[in-house]
Amino acid sequence: METIQSSGVRGRVKDAPSGHWVYRLLPRGMWPYAQLARWDRPIGWQLLLWPCWWSAAMAAAANAQAGDPLLSVLPSPWHIVLFLIGSIAMRGAGCTYNDIVDVDIDEKVDRTRSRPLPAGQGSHKQAWAFLVAQALVGLAVLVQFNSFAIVTGLCALIPVAIYPFMKRVTDWPQLFLGFAFSWGAMMGWAAYFGRLDAAPMLLYFGAILWTIGYDTLYAHQDKEDDALVGVRSTARLFGDRTKEALVYLYGGSLILFASAFTLAQVPLPAMAGLLAAAAHMFRQIRVLDIDNPDQCLKLFRSNNTVGWLIFIGLMAGGAWAALRIYL
Repeated sequence: METIQSSGVRGRVKDAPSGHWVYRLLPRGMWPYAQLARWDRPIGWQLLLWPCWWSAAMAAAANAQAGDPLLSVLPSPWHIVLFLIGSIAMRGAGCTYNDIVDVDIDEKVDRTRSRPLPAGQGSHKQAWAFLVAQALVGLAVLVQFNSFAIVTGLCALIPVAIYPFMKRVTDWPQLFLGFAFSWGAMMGWAAYFGRLDAAPMLLYFGAILWTIGYDTLYAHQDKEDDALVGVRSTARLFGDRTKEALVYLYGGSLILFASAFTLAQVPLPAMAGLLAAAAHMFRQIRVLDIDNPDQCLKLFRSNNTVGWLIFIGLMAGGAWAALRIYL
């Protein structure tokens, strides 16, 4: 399905992968809903998911000791599944809300004018109904956790609600995206312990810096159109100093992650995953060409690898502690 969507034809959103399952398997009537939820661009829910899974894995591996039962130092499979479903649902709800708020901007930007609302392929009423449906799925997931985690999760609605407006009033909308997208760094710990401590807070602040970094890469795709319509971003703010800014953002995130792991007393192999993630992050910086939108999108998407490396490191740390008695 190669046709780009417009007011006259239903098709693919411009920056969605060609041949995606959404366009191969879903009936055409479902395409606008899939596009509102960004099912055709899974990187968003993946990046929302990673802080949740990191936090769950860090909580399970915290203070792990030799001889602990293996399953006790690995994150709960039930929590892993809940966070997966919740991330897909709430990322979709957040994107739907963002599209409702930003329709006047999206219709002026080349990459986004093919989205369903500016392209006239869906109504605001339908979008609001779909938003509520996705939010209810997210709520159904949230109430599976303990009461402290439920309250913590509900508080995430505050940064989610204000984020779409920030590009109009500040050069740092990516910071507010970080507040929302990193919330899961507290959720995994809250779901496991029923409280928050310094370790998950450091993980949260580190994830915020990481989010600012990767979304700066994403924003470089639209910087010319953004300048024309008055949308503000860290991509426009940093400009030619983006590489330098990314060194501080990614470097700061890694320091905060390492500090979180240390406070949680996660076994040392977790640091190996962090080192691998650091190598990947700094490769992004080394090869970055801010004037190449396709490369910026590719590097942005590659942060899913960062998520895997850190998560696998945390899992390995817990497993190493449990199995060390046999080594």
